[in-house]
Amino acid sequence: MRFVVPALLPRIKAEFALSNTTAGIAVTVVWITYAFMQFPAGAIVDRIGEHLLLTSSLVLAAGSTLAFGVAPAFGAFLLACAVFGLGTGLYGPPRATVLSKTYPENDGVAFGITLAAGSLGAAAVPFLATGIATRFGWRPAIGAFAPFFLLTSVLVWRAVPRRDSVPPRPTGVDLDAASLWRGTRAVIAGINRRPVVLAVGAAMVMLFTFQALTAFLPTYLVATKGISPPTAAGLYALLFVSGSAFQPIAGSAADRFGDREVSAFVAGASVLPLVGVPLVEGPFALAVFVVLIGARLGTDPILNAYVVRALPPEIQGTAWGLLRTIFFTVASTGSIVVGVLGDTGWFDEAFFLLAALTVIAALLCAGLPSRSALA
Repeated sequence: MRFVVPALLPRIKAEFALSNTTAGIAVTVVWITYAFMQFPAGAIVDRIGEHLLLTSSLVLAAGSTLAFGVAPAFGAFLLACAVFGLGTGLYGPPRATVLSKTYPENDGVAFGITLAAGSLGAAAVPFLATGIATRFGWRPAIGAFAPFFLLTSVLVWRAVPRRDSVPPRPTGVDLDAASLWRGTRAVIAGINRRPVVLAVGAAMVMLFTFQALTAFLPTYLVATKGISPPTAAGLYALLFVSGSAFQPIAGSAADRFGDREVSAFVAGASVLPLVGVPLVEGPFALAVFVVLIGARLGTDPILNAYVVRALPPEIQGTAWGLLRTIFFTVASTGSIVVGVLGDTGWFDEAFFLLAALTVIAALLCAGLPSRSALA
């Protein structure tokens, strides 16, 4: 659902008379509030487990989609963006820890399949929302997904083990004042390690470029390439379909050939497609490059699994939540950067900037220690 707002951005901009920069701020609000919840969610999951936190996230997300539908002005729309980001921000850390505990020997594949399913959703939901918006408007297009969040919350409540049925793990960081300093020191020591720093740096740069790209890709295709909104929505969906195909393949390849080799290759291979988008015209040529750009999503399961594996088990949830807060906060500014460039007539140059940043991410991936060095 974080990608529904960008897909509907041309319509939202028209209704509220927004510039690209202001529209970029709306997308940033979703991402930055999502980021701010990562650390609290990680700390909470160390105390109460994944079951309640995942369910609560889905219920809050359902309520926020209804808030979008009744927002009377842009200020209320921003508030709905914030509520949605806060609600969905509870989901990421417990999802990662439950996968890591359930599939410790094949976490690359597990993360790959899970993120691929998310990418398929990111392809289908914005495409469906655009179709609904064409007929009924953008407000019903967002609100229509509230029942699906509620249904999923019921399924998660039934499927995810409760705390007392999860295999025992070392006690996490306590949240009371007496042990706060000890807990903080443990978390800092856990994340201040070369493998974690390199992997988080690479993930942060890749996420920044992806957030910036997805925030304005439909708008760019309509405004700069002259593509119709329905076709732009289809190309936007194609990006995530492509990513969903690459993610499990990349995760499996990393389990077999190594995280460093596969992540560096995938990141490096996604540079030229970004350079190519401003240079081609027409739906077919753009579709080819969008598919190639989707390969960059293959780094997500590799880097996510790598970082979680590298963290000490006793502070895994807290540390992972803190790290996600850091790199999602930085990444959330990507839409503002591209929005400013778009308002100054430099939409094409924004793609060249994202390509240059992706080169940096590939170099960081190339420096990752092997899995055996994490033991």
